[in-house]
Amino acid sequence: MEIWINPACSKCRSAIGLLDAEGAEYTVRRYLEDVPSEDEIRDVLGRLRLEPWDITRTQEAVAKELGLKEWARDEATQGRWIKALAEHPKLIQRPIITADDGTAVIGRTDEAVRDALSR
Repeated sequence: MEIWINPACSKCRSAIGLLDAEGAEYTVRRYLEDVPSEDEIRDVLGRLRLEPWDITRTQEAVAKELGLKEWARDEATQGRWIKALAEHPKLIQRPIITADDGTAVIGRTDEAVRDALSR
């Protein structure tokens, strides 16, 4: 199990606290420092069963600078979105937990973290 976090994020700290309380074995990835590649983002999206725009933080300043809210959200633009996430990791929703069964969840709630633990 791996968890992508921003240590400054309260949701990330809460998820780590719950993982620790449950005695989970996991690896922390500070994704702002250890930036995921486009291929890693594609892999996580497949595990989440989501599209890149589904995990994009559109309220971030860089999202507004890029005009992401106006970008098309279709198969033809997936690559553009993934490239933006790789170039600007602050745009990636957090925390993302990769479960041992090959799936992943966005662990913004205790229920989502527990879901990852149960897989």
